[in-house]
Amino acid sequence: MQETLRIAVQKSGRLYEGSMKLLKECGVEVSNGNNQLRVQAANFPLEVFFLRDDDIPEYVQDAVADIGFVGENVLVESGKQADVVEKLGFGKCRLSIAVPKNGNITNIQSLNGKRIATSYPTILRGFLNRNQISASIHEISGSVEIAPRIGLADAICDLVSSGSTLFTNELKEIETILSSEAVMISHQQLSAGKRLILESLLFRIRSVKKAKNNKYVLLNAPNEKLEDIFALLPGIKSPTVLPLAASGWSSVHSVISEDDFWSRIESLKAAGAEGILIIPIEKMIA
Repeated sequence: MQETLRIAVQKSGRLYEGSMKLLKECGVEVSNGNNQLRVQAANFPLEVFFLRDDDIPEYVQDAVADIGFVGENVLVESGKQADVVEKLGFGKCRLSIAVPKNGNITNIQSLNGKRIATSYPTILRGFLNRNQISASIHEISGSVEIAPRIGLADAICDLVSSGSTLFTNELKEIETILSSEAVMISHQQLSAGKRLILESLLFRIRSVKKAKNNKYVLLNAPNEKLEDIFALLPGIKSPTVLPLAASGWSSVHSVISEDDFWSRIESLKAAGAEGILIIPIEKMIA
């Protein structure tokens, strides 16, 4: 009988949609229309537990769940023992210290003797200790950003994504203490059968991630310019070249990384490429 890999994901909130979207892109069908806490995937040996994000590290540490999708900030704050298997590429944010824009706190040294409100006391306490800063920590569970306005604290330590919440509350960042994104975590007691399932899932996840970071490019170029074009298009191994009906011209197919996409396109045009088409890649198997 085939084993089933148990995965814990957030039941609602910031990482829920990204987690379910990633599983779907990996071809794993999970239906949670009735808001169940446990769901068996229809076409993959995977059982999904829908939990509070704060509970996921403990479930994985205690081997109740084999793996979990969770924010790095939650994992670090929990102090639970779990291995980070893969960064998932979504849910990116940062844990930052922010202060009133018109206040007298301008750097982290100015925090000495001040009150800081946060939902992440463990991470904040470690940061303050490393920097030899003496400040009092007020732990609150939500709406941290209003603490300075109501006189509860002089500064806050909270998650920042776009910065719009800080702007609305007239706060400014003075220090980032942790950069975070969604990660896959695992315990160390996986059986051989479950490790095989995990490797299969990781293969799919990495293929999806790689596809998102690359674009498929098709272009036409005169044959005498092909060597210049090839130098700009490394591709997976090498570009694909097909002759066109027009004499002396070829169609070149390759893959461009998202990181330097526009600079390469500009260089290709300057090298003589014409009729450039860019196509998104759904999956990319190396």
